[in-house]
Amino acid sequence: MSTFHITLFGKFCVRCQERVIDSLESRKAEELLCYLLLHRNRAQSREALTSLFWSDSAPAQSKRCLRQTLWQLQSALEFQTEMSGESLLSVGPEWIQLNPRCDLWLDVTAFEQAFLLAHNVPGEKLDPQRAHAIREAADLYQGNLLEGWYQDWCLYERERLQNIHFAMLDKLIGYCEAQHHYEDGLIYGMRLLSHDRARERTHSHLMRLRYLSGDRTGALRQYEQCVAALEQELGVKPSQRTQSLYGLIRADKFPEHLAAPTETQAMLEMPTSSLTAMLGNLKQFEFALAAFHTQVDREIEVIESTLRSRP
Repeated sequence: MSTFHITLFGKFCVRCQERVIDSLESRKAEELLCYLLLHRNRAQSREALTSLFWSDSAPAQSKRCLRQTLWQLQSALEFQTEMSGESLLSVGPEWIQLNPRCDLWLDVTAFEQAFLLAHNVPGEKLDPQRAHAIREAADLYQGNLLEGWYQDWCLYERERLQNIHFAMLDKLIGYCEAQHHYEDGLIYGMRLLSHDRARERTHSHLMRLRYLSGDRTGALRQYEQCVAALEQELGVKPSQRTQSLYGLIRADKFPEHLAAPTETQAMLEMPTSSLTAMLGNLKQFEFALAAFHTQVDREIEVIESTLRSRP
């Protein structure tokens, strides 16, 4: 087990050497640590941190607050440094970041890395290895990011990671249908609806899965639930595609080989504002990934150089 084991999905929890650190001295210390964890691939300037966390304070006071919060955080983690010889944080005169040499397992990191394995791969085309990785990553999502926190930076990251979670579940539903694992697909679909009951695409998937599993009545009732949810949440009716699917199932003429809606087709039905937000999230994720690769290359060079210098 890693020296540090930190979870951000659901309730924030820090474990060090299997010991739970239940207090980081102050809420600001927790917020600072979580922000650094979510932006772990690059150093954060002290000036940017003070502007983010103490925007209502004068510059001198905000700098003093940052120093105090940083001291509280380091004090709470001091025993870990003594045990492992590596601090969780790397602190400079003008910047702060996570120590890349620290032995750390973070649920968000594992979650994002698994998603990258299946990026741009439709669910029905996943191989068993990728499907297994996505399934394990989806299980890491034990709740929305840092539940109970409402800071702007947290809300943005929460929405971004929730969208990734939805994409994972969509892929798993497509995989389960292709593999005829209809019951598993239904479970993933219900998980999606527990987050967004008006998600029409998921209702359509569940209609298909119920019918293919032999539950035609359940498929028809799923459509009724879709109609009710869309009316109550958005004041709209199901799309023509969903209505056509309902007509085929009601007439008991649904062809089993009929292809499920692809991710591209689903995107074409999304409003421009949603696509713009998704594009922004993906570009930020791409930037973070590039920074992560740069950091890995740098660490590899340091290790190789160290090994070459030894007799």
